[in-house]
Amino acid sequence: MPAPSTASISSVATIRSRARRHIEEGAITDDYGADRETVLRLLNEALATEIVCSLRYKRHYHTAKGLTSLSIAQEFLQHAQEEELHAEKFANRITQLGGEPDFSPDTLTARSHAEYVEGKNLVDMIREDLVAERIAIESYKEIIAYLGDSDPSTRRLFEEVLAVEEEHAEDLHTLIHQIGASHPPAA
Repeated sequence: MPAPSTASISSVATIRSRARRHIEEGAITDDYGADRETVLRLLNEALATEIVCSLRYKRHYHTAKGLTSLSIAQEFLQHAQEEELHAEKFANRITQLGGEPDFSPDTLTARSHAEYVEGKNLVDMIREDLVAERIAIESYKEIIAYLGDSDPSTRRLFEEVLAVEEEHAEDLHTLIHQIGASHPPAA
C-alpha cells in the first residue's frame, strides 16, 4: 500500500511561523476559508433562533394545561434548557471568530428563523414547537452545506445542534400522535 502524500502538509517551522503572524486574530488562522462576516451573521441568526425557541418552550412549560400536560410540560422545559445550551454554544463561537453575539431583544424575533407562536391549547403548542424545530432543521442543514470545508469547527457545531433539533422534532411528533386523537387541531 503506498504511503499517503505529504505534499499538502506544512513543515512544523512553517506552521509555527504562521501561528505567530496576526496573533491578535485568536482562533482565526491564515487558512480560514469562510467569509467571516457571513458566518457571523448566520451564527447570530442561529443564536436568535435558539433564544426564541427557548422562550416559546418556557411559555409552553408554564401554560400547559390538561390531564396529559404534566409530562408534556416537563418535555417543554427540557427542550427549553437544551435550546439555551445551543444559544451559549453559538455565542461562544461568535466570540471565537472575533464577532459579538447579538442578544438584543429589540431585534430578536426579526433575526430568528423560527417564529414565536404561543398556541391556544396543548396540541397547538406542540405543533408550533414542531414547526419551529423543522425550520431550525432545514436552516441548519443549509448552513452546514454552505460551510462545507471552509469552516469545519462551525460546521461541526451546527451538526451537533442539528442532531438535537432532530431529536426534539421526533419527540414532538410522537407527542402529537399520543394526544392528537383526544385533542383535534384548532381551526
